[in-house]
Amino acid sequence: MPMDLKNRSAFYEYHIEDKLVAGMVLAGTEVKSIREGKVSFADAYCFFHKGELWIKGLHIAEYRLGTTNNHMAVHDRKLLLNKRELKKWETKMREKGFTIVPLRIFFNEKNLAKMEIGLGRGKKLHDKRETIKARDVEREMKKFVR
Repeated sequence: MPMDLKNRSAFYEYHIEDKLVAGMVLAGTEVKSIREGKVSFADAYCFFHKGELWIKGLHIAEYRLGTTNNHMAVHDRKLLLNKRELKKWETKMREKGFTIVPLRIFFNEKNLAKMEIGLGRGKKLHDKRETIKARDVEREMKKFVR
């Protein structure tokens, strides 16, 4: 069963302009907790520090069978991207209104934990209402198609 944990609120809160897939630096117990689906994206965002991309506020619950070597649930984690992608997104981050948000966590074909991140611009209240309307219309259309 492929593990795919999505940040559904990111698409509600932001217009996603661009997406990238990044590797993550994780401890062994963090990977085990992700496999169990114990991840919360609430308040998670990405930031640049000394030319590297980090994620802050991502909550990965402690592994239930972990011993004294268990990880902390919330701490800054490094994201792995190549330098060209980092520079491109860092210049866009300097523009007004852009932020980098985590969209989903998944395991690739080599069983490595990856995170899809998106370059987003915050939505206004009326944009959020339009998103809700479009979702409701789509739901109604699916009812009639069946």
